[in-house]
Amino acid sequence: MSHLSVVMTTTEETGITDGDGSGSSRGIEFYFLVAVIVIGVIGTTANGFVLYALVASKQHKKHVLIVHQNVLDLISCFFLIINYSLKLYCNISLTGSTDYWLRILSILSENVVYTVMYASVINLAIISVERYLRIVHPVWSKNKLRNWMIYSAMAFAWIAPIVCTLSMVFSATIVVDNECNVMMIFASESAPMVQFFCYLLAYYVMILLICIFCYWRILVAVRRQARVMAGHSAAGSSAAAQAQSNQIQTSVIKTMILVCAFYAILSFPMNMVMLLFTFAPDLQLDTAFFVAMFLSFLYVCTNPFIYAVKFRPVKQVLIGMITCQKPTEQASQMPGKHT
Repeated sequence: MSHLSVVMTTTEETGITDGDGSGSSRGIEFYFLVAVIVIGVIGTTANGFVLYALVASKQHKKHVLIVHQNVLDLISCFFLIINYSLKLYCNISLTGSTDYWLRILSILSENVVYTVMYASVINLAIISVERYLRIVHPVWSKNKLRNWMIYSAMAFAWIAPIVCTLSMVFSATIVVDNECNVMMIFASESAPMVQFFCYLLAYYVMILLICIFCYWRILVAVRRQARVMAGHSAAGSSAAAQAQSNQIQTSVIKTMILVCAFYAILSFPMNMVMLLFTFAPDLQLDTAFFVAMFLSFLYVCTNPFIYAVKFRPVKQVLIGMITCQKPTEQASQMPGKHT
């Protein structure tokens, strides 16, 4: 499990307690579980529609990494439903062999949720680097960037968190008692702190630094291209086609900048709670933990809405679905050709 496994099963397992006892904590946890299930249902539905729109608009061939990001978010939301539905049932009924196996399934699905979410974060950085190479270094990317590199990067996005999760599961996690309490076993008192800072550096700080650098350079390059295009505005149809291409390219950039910004904002509270919990485990952080965890899960639910609002091809298909237009009819009404 990840460092978050220390605090993501039940409040009793984490050491996060309410000053008045476990009753209030249990009540907060119940509403949290229900809210996360709702997020999972909304996110699964929304990501499904966006995935359909990406395929219907033929963008799945042009933006493979964005489709991969959408698939990762879809899987995350789907397993959120499974995992937290099992947690909700186990919180209601905590006895018997049936509950034992349900909690085991909950632990397994929990690992899947966090593994896929970490893969999604890595994929964000890969998209940023890919966009950076194509826009800032177009000649190099055209001559050197190959499809096998993209697919290898996608495979790495899966392999890295899987290896990380499995290593933590086998080295630090055991299941004890008939009630399936989860315990984290560490070699030393400093191990949880080291684990947390490794996570913070790998999945938050480095990801944000990569995204900030890449999109800063991309925006500089796009502004430079816009000035060049303005100087050749009278060049006729070729300039119009290039302008249309740049418009779609800008739509992709704005979409992914928003996705990265939402990740930075919605993941920040959870990292702060974990930082406090690491250095001061006796603090009463139950409410703060549930709010922060809710926000981190909200991220995978908001992504499809960003695509629907900012990514023009997806927006056009979804509008066509609402107005009952076929994708072919819709495309014929759009000015120019998407590239």
